[in-house]
Amino acid sequence: MSYIIPLIILFILAYGYIKGVKVYEVFIEGAKEGLQITYKIFPYIAAMLLAVGMLRQSGGLDFLLYIISPVTNTLGIPQEIMPLVIMKPLSGSGALGVLADILKREGADSFAGIVASTIMSSTETIFYTITVYFGSVGIRNIRHTLVAALIADLAGVIGAIIVCTILFK
Repeated sequence: MSYIIPLIILFILAYGYIKGVKVYEVFIEGAKEGLQITYKIFPYIAAMLLAVGMLRQSGGLDFLLYIISPVTNTLGIPQEIMPLVIMKPLSGSGALGVLADILKREGADSFAGIVASTIMSSTETIFYTITVYFGSVGIRNIRHTLVAALIADLAGVIGAIIVCTILFK
């Protein structure tokens, strides 16, 4: 299996040669474009990572969890997964850290661990994705996209909780 990647690269090089494409020059142009895009989106990524770090370190996340706990308790949503539900739309790496913490504390086979794993795989890092993709092309009005993405994320969370409750509880 370790030979798959070199074979793909050789196939691309051979195909380009057969088609008369100057593969190296095209690669260099693509790399230049990639660096330009990285340069354009870096401020947006830096701002997003700073905001997420401030939310976690300031205790804002804990305060938000305290505020919504009466609703989650009434609906029977495991309190352990709420930090993940809040963090996932903001930061994939932050959400991964929260998931690792849930799995370490509760166990991978616990109900909270199963629901958290399902949520992690069925939701998106909305704000990061919007920041990167819209920022790279200069779109400033994200209102409708954000609303639709938040609704889809909520559907993913609710679906994960319902399916895991039916299958594992």
